[in-house]
Amino acid sequence: MAKSAKEQYIRQSGFDFLQALKENNNREWFNEHKPAYQQELSQVENFAEALLGKLSEHDLIETPTGKSSLFRIYRDTRFSNDKTPYKTHWSGSFKRATQQRRGGYYFHIEQGNSFVAGGFFGPSPDDLRLIRNDIAFDAAPLRKILKSKLFVSNFGTLKGDQVKTAPKGFPADHEAIDLLRYKQFLLIRNFTDKEVLSASFLEEVNSTFKAMRPFFDHMSEVLTSDGNGE
Repeated sequence: MAKSAKEQYIRQSGFDFLQALKENNNREWFNEHKPAYQQELSQVENFAEALLGKLSEHDLIETPTGKSSLFRIYRDTRFSNDKTPYKTHWSGSFKRATQQRRGGYYFHIEQGNSFVAGGFFGPSPDDLRLIRNDIAFDAAPLRKILKSKLFVSNFGTLKGDQVKTAPKGFPADHEAIDLLRYKQFLLIRNFTDKEVLSASFLEEVNSTFKAMRPFFDHMSEVLTSDGNGE
């Protein structure tokens, strides 16, 4: 049976649970409130399933279900100074299908810090080399995308960590040094709590993901070539 539009909303109760968890981030409290967690998780799963359905209308997605897109709430504390056992946000990601489609989609729901993102968080050395070589050869196609009305209205500017001066093998005075410095290539759009709780949030997230496509299509072409345009 198809889920109603109402079930696809993000609810205030989801924020409320996360806030309570933030104030009581321990296993005893969590176990006592497990039914509330499962109820709110189910709501987020409904949202993710609906989002996958809409995303699949304009892109080929490998992630099989909305539920499987979600990250576990349990934190890996083995190598962290923060030993709190639970995350205090909902989040998930969708992987694009086939080696020809590069980039990925991510959503993060947290009171006061909700956003959607996409792009390349940790490109491999080979991928980073291909991207930088393409930028160095001709940055105009990428600049055109980054300056487009669609990109600016959704994401503002390209985000991500950068080297401080110039990457190895590229001159510091290169005309595209501002782009060559990037080590990550991220598209991020923030949402207010009011926007997250609105009936239009699902459509807004989907339209934001759709707005990533010119960037993804360009990067996919760059990363699936042999570096010589073939």
